[in-house]
Amino acid sequence: MDSQERSSEEAEGAKERGLVYVWRAGSCSVTPERLPGLSGKTVLQAALGSHHGLLLTEGGEVYSFGKLPWRSGPEECVNSPLLENTLLGHRIITVAAGSFHNGAVTESGVVYMWGDNSAGQCAVAHQPCVPEPQLVTICDSETSPLLAVRILQLACGEEHTLALSLSREIWAWGSGCQLGLITTTFPVTKPQKVEHLAGRVVLQIACGAYHSLALVQCLPVQEMKPIPERCNHCSQPLITMTDKEDHVIISDSHCCPLGVVLSDNQPENHVFCPSSDTSEGKSVTAGQSEDCQKPPVEQQRLVGLEADGPSGLSSSDGQEDSGISSSGNILFSDKKEVKEYLIGLSENPLNESLNKNICTEPEQPCQEEQLSACIPGPGGSSTSTLNSLVASCASAVGVRVAATYEAGALSLKKVMNFYGAPASEPGPPAGSRSPGPEALKDSREEQVRLESMQGKKSSSLVDIREEESEGGSRRLSLPGLLSQVSPRLLRKVGRAKMRTVALTPTYSGEADALLPSLRTEVWSWGKGKEGQLGHGDVLPRLQPLCVKSLDGKEVIHLSAGSHHSLALTAKSQVYSWGSNISGQLGHLNSPTTVPRLAKVCGDGIWTTAAGLDYSLFLADEKDFQPGLYYCGQESSTENNLNENSCTKSPVLLVACSKIGHISNVIAGGDNCLALVDKNVMGYIASLHELAATERRFYFKLSEIKSQVLRPLLGLDNLGNANTIQLLQEMASRFSKLCYLIGQHGASLTSFLHGVKEARSLAILKHSSLFLDSYTEYCTSVTNFLVMGGFMLLAKPAIDFLSKNQELLQKLSDKNEENLQLVEVLNALFFMPFGRLHDYARTLLKLATCFEVASPEYQKLQDSSSCYESLAVHLSRKMKEAEYTLGFWKTFPGKMTDSLRKPERRLICESSNRGLSLQHAGRFSVNWFILFNDALVHAQFSTHHIFPLSTLWVEALSEEAGNVNGLKITTPEEQFVLVSSTPQEKTKWLRAISQAVDQALRGTSDMILYGAGGNVPRQEPPIYRSAKYTFYKDPRFKDAVYDGRWLSGKPHGRGILKWADGRMYSGTFRAGLEDGYGEYRVPNKALNKEDHYVGYWKEGKMCGHGVYSYATGEVYEGCFQDNMRHGHGLLRSGKLTSSSPSMFIGQWIMDKKCGYGVFDDITRGEKYMGMWQDDLCQGNGVVVTQFGLYYEGAFSTNKMMGTGILLSEDDTVYEGEFSDNWTLSGKGTLTLPNGDCIEGLFSGEWGSGIKITGTYFKPSLYENEKDKPKALRKLGILAVAPDEKWKAVFEECWNQLGCESPGQGDRWKAWDNIAVALTTNRRQHKDSPELLSRSHTQTLESLEFIPQHIGAFTLEKYENIKKYLIKACDTPLHPLGKLVETLVAVYRMTYVGVGANRRLLQEAVREIKSYLKRIFQLVRFLFPDLPEEGSTIPFLATEPKGRRSFCSGKSDSRSESPEPGYVVTSFGLLLPVLLPRLYPPLFMLYALDNEREEDVYWECVLRLNKQTDMALLSFLGVQAKFWPGTVSILGESRKVSSNTKDACFASAVECLQQISTTFTPADKLKVIQQTFEEISQSVLETLQEDFLWSMDDLFPVFLYVVLRARIRNLGSEVHLIEDLMDPYLQHGEQGIMFTTLKACYYQIQHEKLT
Repeated sequence: MDSQERSSEEAEGAKERGLVYVWRAGSCSVTPERLPGLSGKTVLQAALGSHHGLLLTEGGEVYSFGKLPWRSGPEECVNSPLLENTLLGHRIITVAAGSFHNGAVTESGVVYMWGDNSAGQCAVAHQPCVPEPQLVTICDSETSPLLAVRILQLACGEEHTLALSLSREIWAWGSGCQLGLITTTFPVTKPQKVEHLAGRVVLQIACGAYHSLALVQCLPVQEMKPIPERCNHCSQPLITMTDKEDHVIISDSHCCPLGVVLSDNQPENHVFCPSSDTSEGKSVTAGQSEDCQKPPVEQQRLVGLEADGPSGLSSSDGQEDSGISSSGNILFSDKKEVKEYLIGLSENPLNESLNKNICTEPEQPCQEEQLSACIPGPGGSSTSTLNSLVASCASAVGVRVAATYEAGALSLKKVMNFYGAPASEPGPPAGSRSPGPEALKDSREEQVRLESMQGKKSSSLVDIREEESEGGSRRLSLPGLLSQVSPRLLRKVGRAKMRTVALTPTYSGEADALLPSLRTEVWSWGKGKEGQLGHGDVLPRLQPLCVKSLDGKEVIHLSAGSHHSLALTAKSQVYSWGSNISGQLGHLNSPTTVPRLAKVCGDGIWTTAAGLDYSLFLADEKDFQPGLYYCGQESSTENNLNENSCTKSPVLLVACSKIGHISNVIAGGDNCLALVDKNVMGYIASLHELAATERRFYFKLSEIKSQVLRPLLGLDNLGNANTIQLLQEMASRFSKLCYLIGQHGASLTSFLHGVKEARSLAILKHSSLFLDSYTEYCTSVTNFLVMGGFMLLAKPAIDFLSKNQELLQKLSDKNEENLQLVEVLNALFFMPFGRLHDYARTLLKLATCFEVASPEYQKLQDSSSCYESLAVHLSRKMKEAEYTLGFWKTFPGKMTDSLRKPERRLICESSNRGLSLQHAGRFSVNWFILFNDALVHAQFSTHHIFPLSTLWVEALSEEAGNVNGLKITTPEEQFVLVSSTPQEKTKWLRAISQAVDQALRGTSDMILYGAGGNVPRQEPPIYRSAKYTFYKDPRFKDAVYDGRWLSGKPHGRGILKWADGRMYSGTFRAGLEDGYGEYRVPNKALNKEDHYVGYWKEGKMCGHGVYSYATGEVYEGCFQDNMRHGHGLLRSGKLTSSSPSMFIGQWIMDKKCGYGVFDDITRGEKYMGMWQDDLCQGNGVVVTQFGLYYEGAFSTNKMMGTGILLSEDDTVYEGEFSDNWTLSGKGTLTLPNGDCIEGLFSGEWGSGIKITGTYFKPSLYENEKDKPKALRKLGILAVAPDEKWKAVFEECWNQLGCESPGQGDRWKAWDNIAVALTTNRRQHKDSPELLSRSHTQTLESLEFIPQHIGAFTLEKYENIKKYLIKACDTPLHPLGKLVETLVAVYRMTYVGVGANRRLLQEAVREIKSYLKRIFQLVRFLFPDLPEEGSTIPFLATEPKGRRSFCSGKSDSRSESPEPGYVVTSFGLLLPVLLPRLYPPLFMLYALDNEREEDVYWECVLRLNKQTDMALLSFLGVQAKFWPGTVSILGESRKVSSNTKDACFASAVECLQQISTTFTPADKLKVIQQTFEEISQSVLETLQEDFLWSMDDLFPVFLYVVLRARIRNLGSEVHLIEDLMDPYLQHGEQGIMFTTLKACYYQIQHEKLT
């Protein structure tokens, strides 16, 4: 509240806050007095020691008052507060006072201590007293570098100090076992961490004189450690099993002896008294049978109590209150006596002694704590005694067994809490008073608390997390349970358990992070002589130990007096334990070593303070004004006799109510102090009202939870599983809401202790938490209501309800007579929603305390309307639910079962005949019911449900005679509804539209907070996403579609799953698969699936796709009407499988047809030829891996007819064939040496062949014409190149929108290209990784079409060339796709087995055919492009007159009539195509020229051994051309006789580049450059102009060729020769090429002499 600006009203009010009143403790009638000398400073916090006090003001300053011996001397008393100057400027946030020392914490978490230091409690060594505040450094030694620990809170005792760090760990210093440190050397002056609680979240600490308390957050269940088997201190087993003749006793009550310090003054003779734990290994159980009169009493482990402590025998239900103290304390001297005593006990009926004892209690416990004792009564027969005992055992233990076995999630205490009085109990046993309904309230929990506590009365140091965490994986423990508990009973209990919902919320979600946690444990340690530790004994503890009996009590605050302790719970109750000499515990029950409820008459306690020997309680009074109660020492000061008495029960200090609204009380030694706020403008009163009502509300919700919900969930036969599930859901949401309210109550309490700034109120800051919890709860309650849950509950719950009628009426605030129980239940569960109005009202009240313009006012106002509008919204929801429930009651039964769903709400229905079906039969009954998720069309006995998400509605126009008609469209139906009146039509149209809109938005449960709920409605979209199951469409029957819809038809992206496992995922158009999609078909036989990815058209595969068959085959290519049609590649089998093969070629109607290449990998054969109906038919070529080559006719997969067969060694057979490789009929066989045989052949090639014929020896014939015909040129019987791959080109033409090549509209073709590019790009947008950046740029540049206006120029030609290069770079462009496919088929044909030298000419012809056909496409797209062989004239600006190479004339290209650039398909397309086809093609050249090249290479290697001079002279180069000097590595050197590889080096280097180029044009340029380099070198040598003659030039060029050492020169030469532009042959480049060719042949035939 420091520096923020505040509106004027609040500023005035601030002066009236934090007023300090002080009075002497011990008197109930004294009037508090205002502490003088603070002059209008607001005090935020105060702390009291034995005789002094500290105050912390709003500015962060600290004041002291009282006796301050460390500062002024022992007797002086400072009445008006003194400022602690040392702390000025440090902004203190909290202070603490011990008996005689003080502490303060600054904003940055630094601690200052001062005062008495005799025990090291100020963390200063060797200094008995610290007069001024001194800084204490707290460092965590575990961190490196050492980090200073930031502190949040301090607590001081008599001789020790505890600090709570920002990381929620405790640090301690001072002296005594109350430090909780593992040390025996005191004082501890360097703060140390309490390791025992390290890792746990400590929420608060408190210090008594010699004991310490900590409030710790429970561990979430998942953090459970595995439970150790042995105690980690004394290594004894934690679980013991004792095997008796007829049963086993399992006990987990190990008591670790370590850690107990016995002080000297403990008496020698210990009392041994029975307690409920079974001793390890020694267990006696009275024999038990049906007719046995002796109630069993287990031999108990014997625990030492102090001699004056009352000894108690626990019944099997473990009630502490029934101590056997009637005959005084019985002392035993040894174990034998104990046994005898027990036997004696078991002989006289136990009942009487117990009963007698109950009566002789000093004071009957008050109603709230009355225990429903399960002690066998005297009147019953032995069986009833036994039954009730078994029942109580079972209720105490069986549930736990069941839980441990079945769910493992809940500890006994929790399960017990769940059921309240468990259903398994056969009614209260005779003799024990049946408690009234109100008394039930806490007794059960109290009883359980005592039970669970009994088992832990150990002084064990075992980490409590290991002993028992909040319920999970608890080890099986049956404390002395007899194994004969009937299994049926256990089953019943177990069954109930299976059904329960954890009503204690197990989540620690958002709310736990933002609001105080209620899931807490209390840990205590230190001296326990007065029982102030709460462990049920008076032993000290060296280390923190969990006070088990406070588990699950939702403790939110701890206070420690000198020798007693108080714990405040979220339910506004206080548990107290410890010294009760002055009645400071607020109750008179004993023993006081365990926590018990204090009896305070106020409405709900929300603050406690514990002093030296008294306690203060701040409780809500009737008018929300806090009332202060006091209990403890009373000194009557009349006659100065100082007679001391003590209060019997807490007394209201009336005088304190007059001073204002008390926000906090502090107790100390002899003084009490209260901080008071004056109620300016009702602001404070409103806050107190909010807090008080919230706490009461929580109490009420908790009551409903424990008194109504738990018993209801425990009931048997609650109806079907559905109802139970809904009830459970409602219960868990109720618990969640309840928990949130509890947290909010606790946070409001701490809010009142603090600065009280409106904007930090939780309902403002975290409003969404509240709004969501209420909304969720509303949903589950209304769902339960709609399913008739409350009516169904009425029957099984009738007993329970009628017994507890008053309780229910009290809880539900219904006072009317004869209300139905269902209505009472209804009222109970709908009661929480009223609270929203209260929030709204209170926030509004608070807002009025501010100025209208202030931000606070605005915020409060907005929040108020938020809560109000939610309340309205939820009440509308409830009305809807009730309307729906009413409808179900009247609706015919059979349909109800199938239609009734928890979330379904009725909107309207046509029972008033307002709506009928058009063209319906005369006697048909059509009833339309509109729900919030479906439109139901009901007839006599059938009904049909139309989900709203796939329903389209439109009003029909009037003129067509459709008066008042509504057209309803659903995926499989279309019908018209006719309404009786236009109003009715409008009503239905609006209702259906709104319902559809809401169903699509899913917002029926959501509400725009603060929008007042009147959101403008819009028409539901025609195009939408929804899920739908088809029910009658023949193709889609029972298929589920999830995706986009347009007017009743799937349209856009979606997924369709058929019942038989088929699935399509992709795009739809008008209800059918259309566009790109993925399709899977399971193959049951092979247990795999067919998988297709590709294009669809009108529900069928159409276009390009990849189909992977379950058999392992993969087809990649074109489809039409679900069949393979067009160009495609089929791979069969992996290389490892039985028959791997590959086919690429044309398909027609799912069959291979047309030209195709088949690669049979197993046989090592490749067929290239024509197909028909999946068979080889027509001309074809076969090559094998053994070098055989066949070309000729095929019929039905066999070589049949005329053919040519070549073997690797050039043996040739030409003639007739009848089967594969089988000769049959006329033919000629030519041997490699030229001999030939003509005649009739029969037999298989490779085995013996029969011949009848004539043998010719060619050398015998001098006369030429008699010689037999030389081998016909290969390829004549093969498929003509232009017939190959027709389908590939057709596909490209089709893509451009042409029926046949060249027939079509050019602009349409460009449109198609644009469409293809954009759709493909869009498709790749979803997966950007498919497109590289350069690829994307290519696509962008392709979007511009090259324009041509006017004459066609070279520039335009270059543009077209550039465009083509880019287009062929991306497969998304039709031309690019074409080139990619051609490259694929070319490689498929001529790689592997296809790399056969006989195929070279075929391969070259194929390339030429490609060029011709692509050129046709290009000319179609660019009609201005001249035809093949035309010239483009050079522009006048082009420079003429480049010096011709061989003639001295300037070259005006006189040989061509008009100079210009010749357009050819070679020049335009080879640069695009050849680089991609180069590897297979060049391989074929290399194979074909192998022999020639070997000869050539041998020569090259031999000649290169010579030096430059020698080689030049050998080749006959004229001496004048020999270079005189050469430049080696940049320096000039003379050419000497041993110079090597230096002459003409630049020309040599230039020629070597011929191997790095692809196209003939580029290769020719390289040759031309080489010539120019040679000329350059010669020019330098001659120093004059000259003209080459061929005789001079050839030897020089030959020298360069030899030195260039090009390995495959023959292949290069033949490639250029085959593919160069025909018009170049006679030009300059042609002459140069001829020179190179001549060199190649010259080298081969060079005679090296």
